[in-house]
Amino acid sequence: MSVDISEILAFLPCETPQRWVEAALAHPEEMLIDHANCEKKAAGTALNLMFRYVDKPDLLSRMSKLAREELRHFEQVMAIMKKRGIEYRHLSSSRYANGLRVDARTSEPHKLIDILIIGALIEARSCERFARIAPLLDSELSKFYTSLLKSESRHFKDYLNLAVRYADEDIAPRIALFKKKEQELIESEDEIFRFHSGPLAA
Repeated sequence: MSVDISEILAFLPCETPQRWVEAALAHPEEMLIDHANCEKKAAGTALNLMFRYVDKPDLLSRMSKLAREELRHFEQVMAIMKKRGIEYRHLSSSRYANGLRVDARTSEPHKLIDILIIGALIEARSCERFARIAPLLDSELSKFYTSLLKSESRHFKDYLNLAVRYADEDIAPRIALFKKKEQELIESEDEIFRFHSGPLAA
């Protein structure tokens, strides 16, 4: 499958560090378990938006579809783990998502706009990492991760388009702020490997 992710690469503030790629290859179980967690959390985020913003039909429609897709991806990751004898267990969260939310505003309508921008960044980073790691994995995982690129790219656009639609301001400064924070999180070292962690500390 050939998927053009050039728009995502242009949107992200930096590439995934090579040291993260090396850590992913060295921690295959943690990568799959945390990937499953990420899909579950993504579905939860979409559902939370549906409950919170019942007056926005376009958001409801897009988030409903997104939640179904993320849960389907969760099921697919779980099936791969079962096939490989990997037990689904608790993993602590990375600092990535919470790190992005630190600068989110808390009053509406700005709260929604920031949540949507953060969602776009998370989906874009996931897509970039799937593309980065897929060629280095075994054939089953490579095919699976490549198959996710199209949906993750669409999710990125859904979040960003909704942010533009519902904003009553120029959101470029907010995007720039969250991009700067995202780059700091992606390039700074982490003590533990997670799908959205930075490179592991030496």
